[in-house]
Amino acid sequence: MIFRNLALRLVFMSLLGMGLAACQGEPPSQPEAGPVPVTVVTLEARPVTLTRELSGRTSPSVIAEIRPQVSGVVEQRLFKEGSQVEAGQPLYQLDDALYQADLASAEATLARAQAAVEAAKPAAARARKLIKTNAISRQDYESAVAALRQAEAEVKVAQAAVQQRRIALQYAQISSPISGRAGISAVTQGALVTANQAQPLTTVQQLDPIHVDLTMSANELLALRQELEAGSVSSATDVPVTILLENGSRYPHQGRLTFTDVTVDPSTGSLLLRVVAPNPEFLLMPGMYVRAQVSLAQRQQAILAPQQGITRDPKGNATALVVAADNTVEQRQVRVSRAMGDQWLVEDGLAAGDRVIVEGLQKVAPGAPVQPTEVEPAMASTPDPAAQQTAAATGPRQ
Repeated sequence: MIFRNLALRLVFMSLLGMGLAACQGEPPSQPEAGPVPVTVVTLEARPVTLTRELSGRTSPSVIAEIRPQVSGVVEQRLFKEGSQVEAGQPLYQLDDALYQADLASAEATLARAQAAVEAAKPAAARARKLIKTNAISRQDYESAVAALRQAEAEVKVAQAAVQQRRIALQYAQISSPISGRAGISAVTQGALVTANQAQPLTTVQQLDPIHVDLTMSANELLALRQELEAGSVSSATDVPVTILLENGSRYPHQGRLTFTDVTVDPSTGSLLLRVVAPNPEFLLMPGMYVRAQVSLAQRQQAILAPQQGITRDPKGNATALVVAADNTVEQRQVRVSRAMGDQWLVEDGLAAGDRVIVEGLQKVAPGAPVQPTEVEPAMASTPDPAAQQTAAATGPRQ
């Protein structure tokens, strides 16, 4: 019995040892994972126009404040408020009875002076003949000639007085000096107005073309000029300016940058840029808030990277994952300056020919093998050389 129990124990221990040995054996081998498929975009160098979006307000290209140059009572307003008026068109008619009387008096004085000249001419002519034979004294001769000259001078004085009275009569009808839209009238029929008064009777504004006054940071303009001097960019001349209305819609006409101020506003650190734009439909009105995309410079060999391919590391630095020649992932430190549509303008870190990963970033790490697939042309963003900069930025969003 004892020997039988001992044998059973030996058999049990043998089976237990075999089970432990089986548990400690090597696991069956599994097939190794292959390269991870990713989508890449191959960067190219291309010419782009660097454009800045600036804000500003519209203002008339020409503005005239209509004031009377003579005093009088307004007899009639000759224009419709808010209508288009032409240069030289009468706007107000003043009571001109007094000015007509003054003109008539000046014309009578002129006629009297002209009659005096006619009377002095024969006397002077006789004196010239008699002095040759010494029939009259030298004093009498000089007196006759002086009387004629004085009469002729009186005619010129009377002529100037007539011209002055005629101008005053013309000023009694107040006309527009420019073509444009007339504003609201500050006076009505029967109002007394005075010459050169402070308050204008109305205002005429020329709205076609119209000015768009933009503001730009002086630091940004200084940086642009330094880039131009360094040769990294070239000047963009005669490039149309796209205007965006306050509701975000695009203005149908393009403007031209015509003026950059030379004085910086000390309170804001900005300076004025003026754009002239056609306004045939009078869609733009003075004082409207607008935005304008102004072309500042051109870069001939610019590198644009898709925004989805640029990320930030834990330190906040912009990075990109690039597929190397051996189809392994390489991480690059990138410096970008501004957004160009849905792409970043790359200043450093990437070059033409680099394959930037835009899809599958979460599946790979630096050094990992990948299977790159070039993005389809319809999916890739390919801005034209005049690509618009819709936002100024120092790096991609986190």
